[in-house]
Amino acid sequence: MDNGTDFYTRFLDGDKKYFTELVKEYWDGLTLYLTGIVDSFSEAEEIAEETFLKLYVDKPRFSKKSLFKTWLFAIGRYTALNYLRKKKNIKETCLDNFYDISDRSDIESNYIKEENKILIHRLMEKLHTDYRQVLYLVYFENFSNRETAEIMLKSERQVRNLLYRAKNAFKLLLEKEGLSYEEL
Repeated sequence: MDNGTDFYTRFLDGDKKYFTELVKEYWDGLTLYLTGIVDSFSEAEEIAEETFLKLYVDKPRFSKKSLFKTWLFAIGRYTALNYLRKKKNIKETCLDNFYDISDRSDIESNYIKEENKILIHRLMEKLHTDYRQVLYLVYFENFSNRETAEIMLKSERQVRNLLYRAKNAFKLLLEKEGLSYEEL
């Protein structure tokens, strides 16, 4: 049993301190993943908060067909997509956009300690959303292709194809910057 499953099970059994542990364990990764979907760190934080709020209030049953982290990220993705659908219908300017760059830099420097990884993350922002998501899930969060397919609601074959195209697009970006990244 992974930590998330254990924490969530104990929370459902009535021990609320394990929910705090759950949030500590997955907050940063989920927020960065959601940033790739909504293109705003502050909005991604709100969506991550809403995702955890759904767990806290609704207490959905975790079927254990996948890892807890996979299940959580899928809920986060679904929440982000709903947010984007609603936002598309509302025309307004959010003041949070002015704080976006400094907030994102702060979380990235805390979450990704090495300068090269920060540069790679910023270059990833130039990629198409699906490319950015698949690279982030596979290489930063270490999800398998199957788990990534579950989160992104795609087949494993689609994920493999996306991953291939995303790596090629990313390599071109790196070459433009005069860099190479051997791990891809």
